[in-house]
Amino acid sequence: MTNSGSSPAAHSRLVIGLVCFIAAIGFAFDIYELLMLPLIVRPALMELGNLRPGTPEFGRWAAVLFYVPAIAGGIFGLLGGYLTDRLGRRRVLTWSILLYAFSAFAAGYSTNLYMLLVFRCLVFVGVCVEFVAAVAWLSELFVDHRQREAALGWTQFFSSFGGLLVAVANGIASDWAQGKPAVLIQDLVTLPAVRLPEIHLPAALAFLGQIQDHAAPWRYTLMSGLIPALPLIIIRPFLPESPGWLAKKRAGTLRRPSIRALFSPELRRVTLVTTAMFACSLGAAFGAIQQFPQIVPGLPDLQAEIAKETEGLPPAEARRLKSLKEQQTAAHVQKIQEIGGLVGRGAFAVLAMWIVSRRLLIRLFQVPGLLLMPIIFAWAARVNLHLMELGAFLAGFFTVAQLSFWGNYLPRVYPIHLRGTGESFAANIGGRLIGTSFAFISNLLAAAAFIPGSAHPEKMAYTAAIVGTSVYVVGLALSFLMPEPKSSAEE
Repeated sequence: MTNSGSSPAAHSRLVIGLVCFIAAIGFAFDIYELLMLPLIVRPALMELGNLRPGTPEFGRWAAVLFYVPAIAGGIFGLLGGYLTDRLGRRRVLTWSILLYAFSAFAAGYSTNLYMLLVFRCLVFVGVCVEFVAAVAWLSELFVDHRQREAALGWTQFFSSFGGLLVAVANGIASDWAQGKPAVLIQDLVTLPAVRLPEIHLPAALAFLGQIQDHAAPWRYTLMSGLIPALPLIIIRPFLPESPGWLAKKRAGTLRRPSIRALFSPELRRVTLVTTAMFACSLGAAFGAIQQFPQIVPGLPDLQAEIAKETEGLPPAEARRLKSLKEQQTAAHVQKIQEIGGLVGRGAFAVLAMWIVSRRLLIRLFQVPGLLLMPIIFAWAARVNLHLMELGAFLAGFFTVAQLSFWGNYLPRVYPIHLRGTGESFAANIGGRLIGTSFAFISNLLAAAAFIPGSAHPEKMAYTAAIVGTSVYVVGLALSFLMPEPKSSAEE
C-alpha cells in the first residue's frame, strides 16, 4: 500500500496483513477466553466449591464469577483505553493479549474458587483492553471508507470463530477425558483418542492447596487460552504503530485524552447513547444466550438418553457419565450458537460496506432478534435438543452481529485523541461493566420463586427469555437517539 492508497502511511501489504492477522487473533481469543466461563462454570463450581446446581450458593457463586471479573475488566479496561491514546495502540494491544493468555492458563491450576476468580479477573482486564486497542489500531490504518469497514468487519468476524473454537476445545477435552476419540463434526471428522497429561501444581506452590480432579475437562479448556500468545511473540517485532496516532505524536499535535471530554456538549449524546446500547447488546449475550449451557441439562430427550446409557451402572460412575454427557451437549449447543454468531458477523461485514445509515444497519438485527427471543427461550429451549439448536443458531446470528456493529461505529464518532478513551467507555463501562451484569442478574433471578419452572434449567430458560427480550426492547428504543456518524472520523 502507498500513501495514495488505503493507508495513511507507506506500509507494505505484508505489514498491513500482519496487523489484521494479529487483530483477528486478538478478537478471536478474547471471545474464546470470555466464553469459557459458561462452559466450565458448572463443573468448576461442583469441584472447587462442592456446590450443587440449583442451590442458592451455586447461584451466588455463578453470578460472582460472571460479574466480578466484568467489574475488574470495566474499570481497568477504561484505564487501558486511556493508555491506548497515551502510549500507542501496538504496545497496549500486545501486553493485553499476553495478560489474558497467561492468566487463562494459570486459571487451569485453580485449587479453590477465589483463585479461579482472581485469574478470571485478570483475563477480563486483558480482553477489555485488547478490544479497544485493536479497533483503534485498525480504524487508523485505512482512510478509504469501504476498506476500513471491510477490515473492521472481517477481523471481528473471527470473534465468533473464537467462540466456536472454545466450544470445540471443551468438547475435545470432554471426549479425551473419557479416553474417547474427539468428535469435531458429528461423526464425519474425529480426532484419535489422546491421554492428556494430568494437571499438578508444582511442589513450590503446594501451599495454594490440592487439585482434586487432575484430568478435569474444564481445566484443560481454561489452559488452552494460552494459544494466542504464541504467534504474537513471534510476530510482535514486525508490527507497526498506528500511522495516524504516530504522526500526531511525533508532530506534537496529539491532544491529551480525557474522560471529561467525552461529556462535552458535542460528544455527550453519543457517549451516553452508545454506552447504553452497548450495554443492551452484551446484556442479551450474557443474560440470555450465554446461559444455554445451564439450560441444556433440562432437556427431556437428553435426560432420557442419559438414563438409558447409565442404566445399571454404580451411582458414582452414573453421576460422572451424566455430568460429562451434559458438558458435551452444552459444548455442542454452544458450537451451534457460535456458528450462528459467525454467520451473523459475516452478514454484518457485507452489509456494513453498503448500508450508509448506521441506525438502519443495527435495526436489521435488532427487530428480528426482539421477535425471536421469547420464542427461543420460553419455548424452543425447553422442548428438545433439535429446537434448541435452531434457537441457539438464530439467537447467535442476531445478537452477536450487533457486537461487530460497535467495532465499526465507535471509531467514526470520536476524534483520534479520544478514540481509545471513547471506545473504552462505551465498551467497558457500558458493555463489560453494565452489559455483562445481566449474567449476574439472570443467575440470581433464576432462583426467584416467581420464575416459572420446577427445576433450575427450566427456570433459567424462562429467565433468559425475560432478560433477553427486555434488553432488546431498550436497545431498539435507544437506536432512535443514536447519532449518525460523519462521513469520516474527525481528526
